[in-house]
Order: sequence, then C-alpha cells, then structure tokens
Amino acid sequence: MSNVTERPKTKLVPVPSHSVIPERDADKRPILECSHLGIDFGGLKAVDDFNLTIGRTEIAGLIGPNGAGKTTVFNLLTKVYQPTRGTILLDGMDTSGKTTAQINRMGIARTFQNIRLFSKLSVLDNVLIGLHNEMDYNLAGAILRLPTYWRGERIARRRALELLSIFDMQDLADHEAGSLPYGAQRRLEIVRALATNPSLLLLDEPAAGMNPSETAELMENIVKIRDTFHIAVMLIEHDMNLVMGICEGICVLNFGQVIAKGTAEEIQSNPVVIEAYLGKKKEEG
Repeated sequence: MSNVTERPKTKLVPVPSHSVIPERDADKRPILECSHLGIDFGGLKAVDDFNLTIGRTEIAGLIGPNGAGKTTVFNLLTKVYQPTRGTILLDGMDTSGKTTAQINRMGIARTFQNIRLFSKLSVLDNVLIGLHNEMDYNLAGAILRLPTYWRGERIARRRALELLSIFDMQDLADHEAGSLPYGAQRRLEIVRALATNPSLLLLDEPAAGMNPSETAELMENIVKIRDTFHIAVMLIEHDMNLVMGICEGICVLNFGQVIAKGTAEEIQSNPVVIEAYLGKKKEEG
C-alpha cells in the first residue's frame, strides 16, 4: 500500500465489547456497537458476523475491495435494510425494528455514493430540509403563518447559513444546488446531513470525483466537523491517503466479513489486508 500523508497518532484502547476505541473516548459509552450483524439475500451472505465499536468522537474508516459489503453495512446501520441477524446499539439503544426516519432522529445521518440533492432547489433550501427535526412549529402554524412559524423560519435560516459556513458556502445559499460544481455538491450533501444534528455521521465515498486539493480540504473539514460538533464520523473511501490520513480506527471488509481492525499503521502492514487488495503472490519455484 502506498505512502500516505502524515496522520494524527491516536492510541486505541480495549472496551468490554472486545473491540478498541480512541483512548479519549474510553470513559464514555460508545456511540455505535454492532454485534454479529449479518444480512442474507437469498442464499448469499452479503454481510456476516460483523462486529464493530465506534467511540463517541472517533473518525473511523470502513474499507475493502469493491463488492466487499461496505455500503451494505451502511444500509444496515440506517435501516435501508433490516438485518437478518445481530444487533445494532446506537448510544446504548437497540435499533431493531426502527425505520430509516426513526434512525435519523436517533442520531445517524449519512451521505451516499451517488449525490442525492434536490437539484432544482436552492443550496439554502437543501439545508433547511435537513433541519426539519429542529422545527418547533406545527402544521397549523405553518398554514396560518403564525408568529411561531416566522420565528422558527428565522432560526432555521440562521442555522443553515452557519452550517454552510463550515465549507465557506454561505455565499452560495441562493444558487440552485444542481448548478454547483461536483465537489461543492458533495460538500452540500455533508452539510445537509449535519443539519439533522447527528451523533454519528456516515460518509459513503465523500472524496469520489474530487481532485487532490479538494480531497485535502475535505480531510481538514472532516476533522473540523468532528472537533466542532463532538460527534463520530465513519467513512467508506477508496482514497487510501484520506483513510490513512484521518481515520483512527479502521475496519477492513472482504466478502462481507471483517478481516482486520486496528490503527492505520496496523492495517497498512497486515498481510491479510494486503492480500485482499492486491491478491496472493504466486509461490516461486
């Protein structure tokens, strides 16, 4: 695996679930605990015996070859798919039987491989949609345009602009979302996810389509998001410079199963991981 950019040195410590999390989170309940998670599609075990614990302020990576089951894991966490077996605890609460909307209100937000913005709406309106969980007026107040409605709208607009400022996008608030460059659309999708006030942010290939300078800026912003909002971030990404540069704990999937977990240094030197990515070398002779 190639040389990567300089990364923060984080000590991982064991927790009772037989996993590891950053030392700074050791005295707090993990934000996510997956135990023996799995899903079958017909006779195919797409994900099997998936175990993972994420600390409350951890930046975690989920990597693996194409088709390893990474996005399926995200779909299980957000209840796009209901697990065939296993449990998912979010901040200690069992998520079984919950819908995608309920999971979002519980504290998980995500982005997607394929950008899913409301392309004909403005940048600001896309973020305001993400703020729906925080609206404190009812339907009658909205229809009748009562003072509570206007107060709520002012608060939401101010909050949306604050979130856009994370990526210096506040000046684009009135632009049509679909008219933005690809990288800016990616950033807007992250801002909209943050608007739902998550405790765990899932990013599915956030650097896809970005050039090196945009990727470097994205890395800085992911760390900024974690530090500003004191939340956990878990990302799927094929850009190993990004993964090794900011992820503290890394989980490697292959054929739906975890083959390695550890720090960037441990993952880079793990022969099982190298084999999964590069293939097994033929024996000489």
